[in-house]
Amino acid sequence: MALTHPHTSRKGSRHTVALSDGESATRPELVLRYLLLLVVIVISIGPFLWQLATSLKGIGEDLYSMPPSFWPEEFSLAAYSQVTEVIPVWSYIGNSVIVALCNVTLSVVGCAMAGYAMARLQFRGKVIAIGLFAATLLIPQESSMIALTQLVNAMGLGNTLVAVFLPTMMSAISVLLMWNAFLALPKEVDEAAIVDGASVWQRFLRLGLPSVKGTLAVVALLAFMGSWNDFLWPLLILSDPDKYTLTVGLNYLQGTFADNPRVVAAGTIIAVAPLVALFLALQRIFFRGVAEGGVKE
Repeated sequence: MALTHPHTSRKGSRHTVALSDGESATRPELVLRYLLLLVVIVISIGPFLWQLATSLKGIGEDLYSMPPSFWPEEFSLAAYSQVTEVIPVWSYIGNSVIVALCNVTLSVVGCAMAGYAMARLQFRGKVIAIGLFAATLLIPQESSMIALTQLVNAMGLGNTLVAVFLPTMMSAISVLLMWNAFLALPKEVDEAAIVDGASVWQRFLRLGLPSVKGTLAVVALLAFMGSWNDFLWPLLILSDPDKYTLTVGLNYLQGTFADNPRVVAAGTIIAVAPLVALFLALQRIFFRGVAEGGVKE
């Protein structure tokens, strides 16, 4: 936790440190917090750093030395070169980008409209609709795969990129996030807009959306991550290798280079790098959107 103008005081024999949220903690408590934070960081980032180091190690380095070495003795990009030689990486990346962008666009538009309707409009069955969205969070995605496959094939969309993003373009969690963000807006704003003669679309576009930009960024990031990392659904619905997304195409490396972890690690880094870059670019907006609420002037 960040410290702002910390000061210490004595309470008996204990020293306390003032924290940014107005609370205070003793030095042992503060040390414990930072130790727990360090453990979480190691668990979260450690595997990624290990894969990155493995992908950059030369062919002569021992990957299983004890103690393990994170820093390559000899930097090499040969593993990345092998990945591009074995599979059409750029074609798979292009397919993934198309699917992800379509998913993000439809998710942001659809979830924003649904969330605004449930939060600001009055209609019959509103409570039931909110309950159904919440109930879908309890249903495992795998349980609907067969029904979705039959439905997509019946629509003539089998083995197309449209079939990859269409069933997942609106997630229940994203709709509920938008609902919660719009629900936090003052009712007086809507009442004043109605008195001025603003229609529902005008209130949605001019008052609602500008006030929940942070939540929109959260929904967009979640949609992109879910679409980019999705493996099972594209694997089921796509049969043409030319239409494979990146995650499905990289699965070929697991069997071909099972004895060469460097190439598998390089493929993993290629798949993860766009997500890391996107999060770093949107992190400020992302964290602001977690507590989105009031109308900004």
